[in-house]
Amino acid sequence: MMNLDKLVVIGGVSGIHKVAANRSNGLIIENFDTGKKRFVGSRKYQFTPLGSVTIYAENPDDVIKLSDVFEEMLAQKDSLPIVATNASKEDMHKYFGAIMPTYDKDRVHASDMKKIVKWFNFLSERDLFPQLELAAQEAEALAAQEAEEKATEADATTKADEVEKTE
Repeated sequence: MMNLDKLVVIGGVSGIHKVAANRSNGLIIENFDTGKKRFVGSRKYQFTPLGSVTIYAENPDDVIKLSDVFEEMLAQKDSLPIVATNASKEDMHKYFGAIMPTYDKDRVHASDMKKIVKWFNFLSERDLFPQLELAAQEAEALAAQEAEEKATEADATTKADEVEKTE
């Protein structure tokens, strides 16, 4: 699993950026290539967190997470080369049909697929996928630790209540 929560695409600004900090009136973003940070205001720019991007599935009640699409693209990269961003509509649909057979062929447009391929290429060229997988593992471990601490606290509270009742 990948953690795309800290990655954002900004309308009017090329590339994918890392969110360094949130402000009430915008974001401080970090450029992956230069490492420079800058402020982008929410009045002027529209933000799309990659962690919230999904594509339609054939089942109307389901959606496919972008992280799942990326994972399939990575898994099949050797046996199924990534389609070119300037490929025909038919080639885009054929490629996505191979990596995500349950995607909705009517509601997912070639322009959407082109964006996904561009984003994949951007992250792949910078070798960011291992970092994203590590971030997901760390988030999972932290969630498990917090759940364990809550369970321990609940046990301690229950035991304290039992002691009070017996006294």
